[in-house]
Amino acid sequence: MWQELKRICELQSAYSSKNTPAMQERGKILREQVRPVIEGMQGQLAPLLGPFGQDVLVDASDGVGRKTELPWVRFASDSMSPAATEGFYFVMHFSTDGSAVHLTIGSGSSKYKGGSFVERTDAEIDANTAWARSIILEEFGTLSPFLDEHDFGARRPLPKSFERATVVSKKIPFDDLETTDFETILRLAAERLRAIYEAQSSGRDVAPADQDEATIEAIINPNRSAGRRQGWGLSAPAKRAVELRAMELARQHLEADGFEVRDRSSSHPFDLEASKDGTAVKVEVKGTTSDRAEAILMTRNEVDLHAKEKGSTCLIIVSRIRLQTSEGEYEAEGGDLEALMGWDIDEWSCEPTAFRVIRPVANE
Repeated sequence: MWQELKRICELQSAYSSKNTPAMQERGKILREQVRPVIEGMQGQLAPLLGPFGQDVLVDASDGVGRKTELPWVRFASDSMSPAATEGFYFVMHFSTDGSAVHLTIGSGSSKYKGGSFVERTDAEIDANTAWARSIILEEFGTLSPFLDEHDFGARRPLPKSFERATVVSKKIPFDDLETTDFETILRLAAERLRAIYEAQSSGRDVAPADQDEATIEAIINPNRSAGRRQGWGLSAPAKRAVELRAMELARQHLEADGFEVRDRSSSHPFDLEASKDGTAVKVEVKGTTSDRAEAILMTRNEVDLHAKEKGSTCLIIVSRIRLQTSEGEYEAEGGDLEALMGWDIDEWSCEPTAFRVIRPVANE
């Protein structure tokens, strides 16, 4: 494959947004020679992706209509990343000056919110790539061999967004292409993708509010929600295990702070009642597997309670809860607890996620 990659690098110096003979050759090599080589590795890559290797997708692009500065070829799990705008994937980029090939793990520029995919801001893209790097470090203890800067020399907005959305990168200089073991690097990339996909499958990359919105969407619009959701979503037993773990940690935290705690979750619009020195505090507990606890979902009754008694209630969020299975049963462990005593709900933004739409009563 190195000969084809060298030729693409050579053609990069003749870049034009128009479909010139050089750009036609570049696109043909990418789609008809490089892409088939990676497709031929599917048998090696699929086992390394674990349960996400059942639908390995390989695609390539040199631009739609106008030719792009950064042609690419990628592989991913189709269910986790059906398009380059969604999810995480391995992607091969070429420096705009032809000086190197970059073997990277990239991320899409969209996210799931409110029942559909929307564009991420630059800050959200940065947070997304940082999260994926943390997963790789957690699993492998190092980012090696993907330690290089992801500067591909892009000048135009869309190619520069590819640079920004890069999680990790290994740069192969032009003169090293002939001696590089591409198969080994692609296998290492597949292992790192598996770790990211596993974290996504338990919702670690989305806010708890987005996890809950997906459940609501599945109930309201089952056909629409049957589409891809980048793999995440917990079963009812898994959610119950997470809830119980959060309640356990919240109780331990409050009791350690001298409160007497009672469970009120079955009959009140709050979870715990914590009493100390003659004062009772109503406590809402939210547990999640997410690493990003920046948004939660609350019912109207819960919102009304915290608004009415603003400053005298408590919100406890337990994030990063981890799930294990034992003999078919879910066990939750870990968790980072944040207790907001005297919570002022007005300091947070409240967005409607679903509406109760009532048919008018017919006049008799």
